[in-house]
Amino acid sequence: MRTFQEQNYTILTKADQLKLQISKHKMTIESNREPEEQLVEAVQNGHLESFSILYRRYYSSMVALAYSALGNRDLAEDAAQEVFAIACRDLAFLRRSDRFGAWLAGICRNITRQMIRQATKTTVSNLPPQVQSQDNPEHHLDVVCRAVWQLRPAERELIVLRYYDGFSQAQISKVLDISPSAVNGRLIRAKRKIAKFLKRNGFAEDDYGTL
Repeated sequence: MRTFQEQNYTILTKADQLKLQISKHKMTIESNREPEEQLVEAVQNGHLESFSILYRRYYSSMVALAYSALGNRDLAEDAAQEVFAIACRDLAFLRRSDRFGAWLAGICRNITRQMIRQATKTTVSNLPPQVQSQDNPEHHLDVVCRAVWQLRPAERELIVLRYYDGFSQAQISKVLDISPSAVNGRLIRAKRKIAKFLKRNGFAEDDYGTL
């Protein structure tokens, strides 16, 4: 049986652990509120912990952006990792800290273009195989996928960023370095193109009315 002192020590230890967890949680919340420009400048001044915050903020958007070009989740995640490796190396050369997101997006596009050029050597297609039976539920997914992939790359970026992981128009605006109103207008035009494609492929309006 443990002594009274041992029991108290255990209780105090658990209390300290809880305090530490709460403290870390508060630090995470506070760091997430820290202005992006300050985080970028902190990294440029050698505070590498700030880079991990930027990484958490932008990782999913870089995966989504890469996916819009590659059409493969695993390759998109590889591309996103490469984006941040290059960003960590070259961030000192970024002159405008307020354009960090757009700068990352430029790196991401360059990486995906390189990956696509390499992929053409193995003739790997990003698109799923055509499903022949229209009664098959997979046929609907196949057509929707093709509707997105027939868009221009810039339009496809918007659609994937908006619906891949639910990015807001404000987030998309920051990543793509365009105004929120431009994001909204381009999204509307892209969704109209998708709707037309689906209609040509036998979809009823109810099937794509929520786009």
